[in-house]
Amino acid sequence: MPPAAVPPLGARIRQARLERGTSLRALAREIGMSASLVSQIENGKSQPSVSTLYAITTALGISVESLFEAGESAAASLPVPGTVMHALAAFAADPGRRIGPLVAPGDREVLELDSGVTWERLGHVPGTDVDFLLVTYRPGGASSSSGGLMRHTGTEYGYLTSGELILTLGFEEHTLRPGDAVCFESTTPHRYRNDGPVPAVGVWCVFSGT
Repeated sequence: MPPAAVPPLGARIRQARLERGTSLRALAREIGMSASLVSQIENGKSQPSVSTLYAITTALGISVESLFEAGESAAASLPVPGTVMHALAAFAADPGRRIGPLVAPGDREVLELDSGVTWERLGHVPGTDVDFLLVTYRPGGASSSSGGLMRHTGTEYGYLTSGELILTLGFEEHTLRPGDAVCFESTTPHRYRNDGPVPAVGVWCVFSGT
């Protein structure tokens, strides 16, 4: 069974921006990007990197976790058979599947990000802001395509199951190997990258702290 479909990431970002009355240009200025690039992300023509995604959610005052949520109003607006939103409407109609407690591999929602990074949602307890993710960095993948460090609210916990991942944390660099775990305040500037020949895979939990 293929992974569960989720709403187009750009559409969810645009919805959150409009709900907060923020113009596209204002959002672009706040995160230090061009308005055209933000527009491309919202229209699905470009995928954000991990660092850009956190910059956008921080600027909009929302959690990354909320981008996985299947709002019934969004589903109702585009209930066209054969589309991602149609799949979303069916998903929203089955809250037991969304809440868990068991999430089978075929039920995971997936976000494909820029720079060779994939997030698979491993579960969610309603009313909480926790990103519980299976994270994959393909060879050459990184959390920031520009090489810049990111920072966001919350605390971060990770456990690498396979491959190798380089973590730049502040002024230090750490190499994570299978079995290694890491935890730190997410407000500390950081960046992940995979310099190895195989995918780096691990389980990550990010608590928003709100």
